[in-house]
Amino acid sequence: MAMLDIINLRTYFPSPDGLVKAVDEVDLQIESNEKLGLIGETGCGKTVLGMSIIRLLLPSTRIMGRIIYKGKNLLDLNSEEMRLLRGREIAMILQNPTTSLNPVLKVGDQIAEVLRLHMGLDKEQAKAKAVEMLAATMIPEARMRADQYPHELSGGMKERVMIAMGLAGQPSFVIADEPTKGLDAKTKAEIVKLIRDMTANRSMLMITHDLAAAGDICDRIAVMYAGELLEVATAGAILRDPCHPYTQGFVHCLPSQGLQPIPGSSPSLIDPPLGCRFHPRCPRAMDICKKEHPPMIKMNKGNFARCFLCT
Repeated sequence: MAMLDIINLRTYFPSPDGLVKAVDEVDLQIESNEKLGLIGETGCGKTVLGMSIIRLLLPSTRIMGRIIYKGKNLLDLNSEEMRLLRGREIAMILQNPTTSLNPVLKVGDQIAEVLRLHMGLDKEQAKAKAVEMLAATMIPEARMRADQYPHELSGGMKERVMIAMGLAGQPSFVIADEPTKGLDAKTKAEIVKLIRDMTANRSMLMITHDLAAAGDICDRIAVMYAGELLEVATAGAILRDPCHPYTQGFVHCLPSQGLQPIPGSSPSLIDPPLGCRFHPRCPRAMDICKKEHPPMIKMNKGNFARCFLCT
């Protein structure tokens, strides 16, 4: 049994212009100790999928389907049951630490709060453990840094604080949302290594637009576009031999591939195109792509693609 099994997940938002189908009929499984990367352009629904798992969305959001974690459907749990599960069993490393960290609390106190809530430590124990967590994330002079406020830290250090907070409750499953966003190349490489080392015995969903970072960390990669998955395969297959034209275009956006952008822009999540949602931008689109919505097709070695060309 997979540690996390997402079945026909649909997450819709009401808006003045219509129903926003941010996540639309997504099926995805993550095994114990597996690292899965979820990649795609901004606005494709990646973060909403992560927030749906941990149920951190507005009450007006419609979440349908099933999210099975260790045999329990998370959508059946009440708010108190979910509160106890967040941080202790499933943790989320939020993107943009500058806005996610509380600017008026010292970073050590913010980590200590997680430890007191989920590990039952007293104030002094939690403070000492918070310093240990900062040291574990390779922050120099961790004791001094614990007494600093977020604005006193660099971007890379703030990302390390977010990782320390996310892992403080010793969760079995981690959702990391854009952990390398906005970092310079040297700091990004350090954060990638840190995440890889500190999640070695955990399952993880890494949400990112950084395909190179996902390739360094993840066992498999799922490619998302306009609210649905287009391809799910091993990291090696995605990087070396992608099947779906969108994935091929995404790989060609890498600096090592010449930074070739995908023409056009992502479609509306309120009124997506008929047929294949990528066909208006696809250089290999056929007549059938404009009329019929392609199913997920199983290929070799358990890889999947939503494309008529991959049959």
